Amino acid sequence: MKKLSSFFLITSLIVSVSCKKSTTPTPAPIPVPVPIVVTPLITLPAGWKFNNTLSINFPLGSIQAYKFDTIWAGRNTKAVCLVYNSANTGIEFKPVLSATAKKPTEFFAQETGVYACINGGYFGGNQSFSLVKYNNTVSSANVKILNRTFNGNSTPYYPTRAAFGVTAAGVPSINWIYSVGAGNDNIYSYPTASPNVEGQAPQPEPTASFPTGGSTWNVASAIGGSPMLVKNNAVNISDVAELISINNTTSRPRSAIGYTASGMVVILVIEGDNAAGGYVGMNLVELADMMRSLSCTNAINLDGGGSSMMVIGGQQVIRPGDAAGERPVVSAAIIKQR
Repeated sequence: MKKLSSFFLITSLIVSVSCKKSTTPTPAPIPVPVPIVVTPLITLPAGWKFNNTLSINFPLGSIQAYKFDTIWAGRNTKAVCLVYNSANTGIEFKPVLSATAKKPTEFFAQETGVYACINGGYFGGNQSFSLVKYNNTVSSANVKILNRTFNGNSTPYYPTRAAFGVTAAGVPSINWIYSVGAGNDNIYSYPTASPNVEGQAPQPEPTASFPTGGSTWNVASAIGGSPMLVKNNAVNISDVAELISINNTTSRPRSAIGYTASGMVVILVIEGDNAAGGYVGMNLVELADMMRSLSCTNAINLDGGGSSMMVIGGQQVIRPGDAAGERPVVSAAIIKQR
């Protein structure tokens, strides 16, 4: 009887435990996030990586940010590149001019729906020396006349300088340009730069027929810079003809804008003047080579040095070149929601 009682007791315990196990709810499985596969808008060279943090608020598949932080031309190099589809009607390219110099972060903050902002062209004080055109209105022309020494005298020269623009349909264009005539609205583009050389006799003032092959530049919005970096899929640095000297062969912070054969706009900023951090920057040849490596068939240089800055999401993406911090500039190019 004792053995039988023990058997029934053990059996009861097993049944009881089994019942308890069968009534305990099974925890729901923790969902595993499915990684989003991002297809870059351009073919990324070695060292470049898509940056999810900078791209977090961008429309998927239309605008992307990439970072580079490794060796280029034998030196540590930090660069940030923004690429967007110029044909996307929801994205607007907006060059802006300010009556008083502003930091790029201030240009960024002055409007809504802004994705990114980069410094524009050249200036002195509060005066712009580079083209700023938005929605068919020119607020500043590329410099039309410069004085250089010729035969011991200060002599006027008339440079055709580089500019980047987009048509109303978003088609990008880069050319050497000049505002022909008394005003600034009659902008002509030329297949080659006027062949000025400092110290030699100046070329005639550009017209509709000089340099040869000129035609009206039909872009709705544009930003000027100098010099040309890449033209027709080849490195073509026309600093001599454009009469521009901006530490051309030394390493500095740099800014550039260009586009690919498929119409993707490429905006690049290079950190420099940061010896403590190990980033000295680039010269113009290295900058042109990097724009070519990013698939640009055409590209121009923007103002550089302490002026170089790109802002994404309200934040500086490189360390400013000036020890005092971000430099105020008078023009910028804003990429924003239309």
